[in-house]
Amino acid sequence: MAAAACVPVRVCHQEIVKFDLEIKAAVQDIRDCPGPLSALTELNAAVKEKFRHLRGRIQELEQMAKEQDKESEKQALLREVENHKKQMLSNQAAWRKANLACKIAIDNSEKDQLLQGRDSLRQRKTTKESLAESASNITESLMGISRMMSQQVQQSEETVQTLANSSRTILEANEEFKSMSGTIQLGRKLITKYNRRELTDKLLIFLALALFLATVLYILKKRLFPFL
Repeated sequence: MAAAACVPVRVCHQEIVKFDLEIKAAVQDIRDCPGPLSALTELNAAVKEKFRHLRGRIQELEQMAKEQDKESEKQALLREVENHKKQMLSNQAAWRKANLACKIAIDNSEKDQLLQGRDSLRQRKTTKESLAESASNITESLMGISRMMSQQVQQSEETVQTLANSSRTILEANEEFKSMSGTIQLGRKLITKYNRRELTDKLLIFLALALFLATVLYILKKRLFPFL
């Protein structure tokens, strides 16, 4: 690609690193969240949005990698894409664990509050409904991410197959080139041999002509000047 294309790649890398750090910080906020559940829901919404941006940047980087002219640069970028995907999966696992830990802490806190009066019973019911809704939202988000990763894996398999086909084509072309080189060398040897044979034939013709002329001169001399 042109040198100008390096700028979007560098910017894309920087944004991926930025979103990765922001997600890590947000996951830590979830882990430390004391409640209530509405605060946890807001934090999860923010994390979900950051994951959406991160996935978009990773897809952009993968597309840039496929558009590289040099195979070495293309493969290097694709390896970085795979590393970013693995890091994203690690962040998702940390996000899930942080949510579970936070929900357990909130649930324990609510249980303590239940011991203090009847009003806490209503709050617990609301909390369970919110927890179920939040869990459903997280499950839906994770399913969407899983589908996206499945598509990426399929695209990676197709890329590997394309590379294998290209390698086969190059090997076949190399074999044809070797065969043509052998034919060219044989032709060169035949031409050299023919040139040598032609030179020998010319020399023999010249000697035969000279002998013929000498014989003619000798015969003329004997007939015209027998006394010599």
